[in-house]
Amino acid sequence: MIQPPLAVTCGDPSGIGLEVFFAAHKQIGHDIPMVLFADRKHLPNNVNMTPWSPNLTKDFESSVVLYQIDFANPVVPGKADPQNAAGVIRAIECAVDCALEGKVAGLCTAPINKANLKVGANFKFPGHTEYLAHLCGVETAIMMLTSPTLSVVPLTVHIPISDVPRAITRTLFHKTAHIIHNSLQKDFGIQNPRISVAGLNPHASEGGNIGRDDIDNVVPWIAELQAKGLSITGPNSADTMFHDVARLRYDVALCMYHDQALIPIKTLDFSGGVNVTLGLPIVRTSPDHGTALDIAGKGSADPTSMIQAIRTADNMIKARKDAN
Repeated sequence: MIQPPLAVTCGDPSGIGLEVFFAAHKQIGHDIPMVLFADRKHLPNNVNMTPWSPNLTKDFESSVVLYQIDFANPVVPGKADPQNAAGVIRAIECAVDCALEGKVAGLCTAPINKANLKVGANFKFPGHTEYLAHLCGVETAIMMLTSPTLSVVPLTVHIPISDVPRAITRTLFHKTAHIIHNSLQKDFGIQNPRISVAGLNPHASEGGNIGRDDIDNVVPWIAELQAKGLSITGPNSADTMFHDVARLRYDVALCMYHDQALIPIKTLDFSGGVNVTLGLPIVRTSPDHGTALDIAGKGSADPTSMIQAIRTADNMIKARKDAN
């Protein structure tokens, strides 16, 4: 049976999403069948394009296979248009529907402009991840940033650092660890995923000398998960978790807050990181960058992360197929 194509959503068409998609498509070719969810009027005039419908089998030998999403206006690179916000959301919704119905094998999403979506379409979600969880009917979805050198999960994401200690609960910690464990098995083919937990305080609270958050909370939570069969260790001092030798000891680092997770991966591999959503019934990846309106339309955007996001999605799709 032929594998359905990978859906690639256009994101904010005023940003670099379409630009890096075309660069990635040129490099990947037809090794990975893809369908772009976008508006024909936003594509370059010289693109060889074939229309696609979820109910039809299409030839993927053309340059671009397109699922038409009607947007209100043409695009001015670098200038987000609130009137196009509804089209951005519609592209995501259509792609998710196709994935849930098995018409596409998974999603790779180009970056969205959350501020523009709020203004133009009253978008109420913190970001892509939460919106995808909503569309899929999932209570909790988790953001993992992954690259060939490191994979990280932030336990808390876009909240002030002052709110982090209160946000870290036993329920959140357990749920996140289980989703990581199950997803690495199902989506990455890792039979016994190794999770290394970063301590909240410097030196993982240093035996209680630098606060007691790790001692009183994280230590017993880890012990409970170990008793359930998870290969999870810590809490470990975050300042020694990310050097070359330390990274060989685990498959993913579970960090306590956004910057604790994202600084090391972006330092090690700024261009090649991929955003993966764990815990969804569908495969979803995204390049690990934003819309970059300041360079949109200038031809200088680096497509490396988009290339890696497409390849990672394809690998996850194959891993799920093998697992079944």
